This record gives sequence, C-alpha cells and structure tokens, in this order.
Amino acid sequence: MIQLLTPQHWKDYELLDCGDFEKLERFGNVVMIRPEPQAVWKKVLSEQEWKKAANITFKGRSATSGEWIKKNPSLPDRWHISYSNGDVSIKMRLALTSFKHVGLFPEQAVNWDYISASIRKFKTPQPKVLNLFAYTGGATMVARAAGADTTHVDSIRQVVTWANENQELSGLKDIRWLVEDALKFVKRELKRGRKYNGIILDPPAYGHGPNGEKWKLEDHIQEMMQDVVQLLDEKEHFLILNTYSLGFSSVIVENLIRTSFPSVSNLETGELFLQATSGIKLPLGVFGKFCSV
Repeated sequence: MIQLLTPQHWKDYELLDCGDFEKLERFGNVVMIRPEPQAVWKKVLSEQEWKKAANITFKGRSATSGEWIKKNPSLPDRWHISYSNGDVSIKMRLALTSFKHVGLFPEQAVNWDYISASIRKFKTPQPKVLNLFAYTGGATMVARAAGADTTHVDSIRQVVTWANENQELSGLKDIRWLVEDALKFVKRELKRGRKYNGIILDPPAYGHGPNGEKWKLEDHIQEMMQDVVQLLDEKEHFLILNTYSLGFSSVIVENLIRTSFPSVSNLETGELFLQATSGIKLPLGVFGKFCSV
C-alpha cells in the first residue's frame, strides 16, 4: 500500500507555507525563506506575511550556491534544535551553509520514528545499524539513542565532523565514524561477512566519494540494493530506502526492493511530505521500508 507520511509533534520545526519555488519554515526560533524546486504552485500566504515572519532569507547566486540575508545582523549563523518522539531524544546543530541547506532534512523524522520503533522490537541486545550516505546523522543519532551499535558512513569529512558534534550535543557516544564511498564500503563488508540488523540509505541523485568515485542514483542504486540486502541479519532486520529525485516514484522504489530481496515482508512504500500550517503539502521524496518483526 502506498502511504503519504509527514512528521508529527515536532515543536522545534514548522513549515509555515510554500509556493513560487520557495518555502517558509521555522527551525527553533529562526524563521527562514529558502528555495524549493518542488513548490511549483502559488503561495497560500501573502508576500507581506512571508516578509513579516522571516528573519533570514537565502538569495541564490546559482542553482547550488548563494548567501543568507539577515533581517537582524545579530542572528547567529549556528544554533541548536531538539527532536523527541516519546521514545528517543536527540539534539542537532544547524548552520547557514552557502548551498542553502542547514544540516537537517525535517521530513526524515518519519523515518527516525520507524528506526527507533524497529530497534525497540528486536530481541537482539545491541542490534547493529548501518547508516549509508548518512549526512549530519539524524538517523544515526536516533539509532544510537535507541540502543543500537551504530556505524555512520559518508564521503565528506566535514559532514562527518558535523555529525560527531551532534553526537556530543545528544549526549551519545561510541558511534563508528567512516569517511568512505558507500558502495565500496558495502562491498568490503560483504567480503568480511558482516551482518546488520538495520540499514538506512538516503542516497543523493548525484555525488562523489572521498577519492573521486562517482555516484549517480539511477546507474548505481540497483547494484547498491543487491549488495546491502546481503548484509541484513536473517532473523531480525529493518531497511529504509529514501530517495529525493524528481525522476523516482514509490513504485520504482518498491520494484528495487522486491527484485533485490524477493522474500521481503511488511514492505511499506510511499511519499514523504511536510504539512504546512497554511494548509498546503510539500512533497519531499519517496521511501520504501520493511521490518522483520
């Protein structure tokens, strides 16, 4: 069954409105305007309401870079927000980057809830979880906070350092950090005979490994899926595949999972979105996930 899922009960994040290729959102006490290529419709709120609400606006110089314009120059470039789902709590450091991101994709909180709930169901005392393309580690923090022995893999050293800061902020320790090409790491783990109870994949449409390895989603995702399912523990496991690509549908994700892991059970597929307080919905990727228990 195809589902539409959006985060619930997150006090530190709020999508206020979106449209005209922009989104108005609140992270803690910071309200910002950022570009959003999916928002092809008109804004619900007026331009005056947007300008009044926002205290930071991202102005792009190109499709991938730009600068932040602050209404008040004293506003910090870095700040912290918290997330709790009643089971685990984490804290994340946010920052104004030159490529419009702030270090967090809030729609992923739906997957965080699934991760913590799955780990709590396992009988394995300290289940092993692998987070690939792990970015600043929201899913990593949740898995570790839920009691998992967690491995975090990303190809960018600065991002892994950022994730390590989030570990400290969240009062966690003993996460395994690796600056690696995800596909190469998975192949080495297969040779080692390693097994994981949980695997999380949030691959980009395009990317590069630390040694210049090229990643293109449609060219490499089938190979990746066929490899990662072999790393899953046979008795207790979960897997999440999340993609943010305009060319991918939940049916494609379902086909990838079913052809890579024919014995899959409890498979859920669908679309992640953020529900704006203005009433509009912002789609932000598709997912496929399953858990053995």
